[in-house]
Amino acid sequence: MDILGALGRDPPDRESLPRWVAPLPKRLEDIAFRFAWLIVAINLVGTAFGFWYYRFQFRALPTEMWIFIPDSPGATLLIALALGAWALGRSSDTLAALAFFGNVKLGLWTPYVLVVFWPEFLAANGPALYAFLLVSHLAMVVQAFVLHRITDFPLRAVAVATAWYTVDLLMDYFVPVIGEVTHTSLPYADGAPWFTTTVLQVAAAGAVVLTVVPLFWALGTRIATLRDRGADPDRESGSAA
Repeated sequence: MDILGALGRDPPDRESLPRWVAPLPKRLEDIAFRFAWLIVAINLVGTAFGFWYYRFQFRALPTEMWIFIPDSPGATLLIALALGAWALGRSSDTLAALAFFGNVKLGLWTPYVLVVFWPEFLAANGPALYAFLLVSHLAMVVQAFVLHRITDFPLRAVAVATAWYTVDLLMDYFVPVIGEVTHTSLPYADGAPWFTTTVLQVAAAGAVVLTVVPLFWALGTRIATLRDRGADPDRESGSAA
């Protein structure tokens, strides 16, 4: 039996990129691609757990808004699909860009609110689940940084990811079309005072900043890749949109 074929594929070529856009060691990236199907499976299990974690919000909000509720599970599903598509030889720049945005944004936003609102999060979840949520979301950020091996973030794919996560941001915090805002439940009331502002505004501020961060990183990766290739900036990657 071909173990490598069952678990992944030979890693794709690696561009010579600066550390700030490709921070992981090449050896670690190679391992991720050789065990791509294992990473896909882990992310699918995480997605299932995430949907279970959001079960109370699904019950409370209209069905039409459900797509905006499971932020982190949506991100892990996207990276599972992106890596799975690559393993099948059908890489998608759009899937990879969506996965990158989601895993960076939610992988950083969740630890941010877990730390900022730690007393009530810890009390509500207990030490074990609190630690699991913190570590697993940081791992989402780590896995996002293998995706530059399967996409060079063409502008069309980045535009799709930016548009989706901007709409999601608006639904989560600012202008829900139906019912209430759809952000992840926080352990305090949205309007509860928090120093000079409110709990909702603290969470929203983090979400706004962390919508911009992956955009900056993706475009930085795009520019660094094209510089490394010495290619025309309009050249697209070889993967499908």
